[in-house]
Amino acid sequence: MSSDKPDNKVIRIVDSLAGSGESQLSAEQTTRAEDAVCQFCFGTGTRLEADKEGITGAVVCDCRRSNSGARSLAAARIPPRFRECSFHNYYPKNDSQYFAHSFASRLVGEYPAVDTGLLFMGSVGVGKTHLAIAILRDLIEKKGVNCLFYESGSLLKAIQDSYNPISQTSEMRVLAPVYQAEVLVLDELGATVPTNWVRDTMYQIINTRYNNRKLTIFTTNYLDEARAGAEENSDAGDAKRRSRTFSAERIQEMTTLEERIGTPLRSRLYEMCKKVMIEGEDYRKRLDQRRFDSVKA
Repeated sequence: MSSDKPDNKVIRIVDSLAGSGESQLSAEQTTRAEDAVCQFCFGTGTRLEADKEGITGAVVCDCRRSNSGARSLAAARIPPRFRECSFHNYYPKNDSQYFAHSFASRLVGEYPAVDTGLLFMGSVGVGKTHLAIAILRDLIEKKGVNCLFYESGSLLKAIQDSYNPISQTSEMRVLAPVYQAEVLVLDELGATVPTNWVRDTMYQIINTRYNNRKLTIFTTNYLDEARAGAEENSDAGDAKRRSRTFSAERIQEMTTLEERIGTPLRSRLYEMCKKVMIEGEDYRKRLDQRRFDSVKA
């Protein structure tokens, strides 16, 4: 019996050493966690406000607002390439871009007393997506609004993938955030091949948001009038436009937004949005030219 006692003591000593290491690690982790605790609210999320007469009440702490904003930005699905887009780094080059910047910033300033969204129209590379994302970022960071970004083609692809029996998602699981977002940016409207299914699906999505009084911001490369060089309105051209087929030749002839998304949806957008035309040179070409010039130099 006496020989058992030393063994027990050794075991206890070893266990004690192990526990000491664990407690030391835990202490270090606790110290790091304590270092990260907000010094104003001490992790509670609310802080006391006071004036000369004393404490006036409790308010949401700035740290909680910033953390919530970071989570909301991540949930907004803004593509990594555009996450730094803001009003401060959008540099207008002409009057149309100045006006577009003004309309976008005014929407943020007046929200939520805003009845209509914006439809940014213009050729590629003039800053339509930049301004749309700048609106989302300001609404999220300054006003705590639930926002969402979707490129229209990606949204339609996600809906199509939900029909796959192997898929782990459903159509409503894809669409629920789109329907529920207080502000939605739908980028590249009209870019997808305009089949009947595409038109009907986009109308369903946008009309649902319209009926629920949800604010929507659109960007599109297609205009309401055909660009210079497009096919003239001849009798043959009108006959082709009335056709319900979507051959490659027919798709190439669809040069206006109404032809791409359908008359019912274009009509709905007149009521939902203010059209904002943006003109200018493709900034990507300017960037490429500057790179070329720097290489030559």
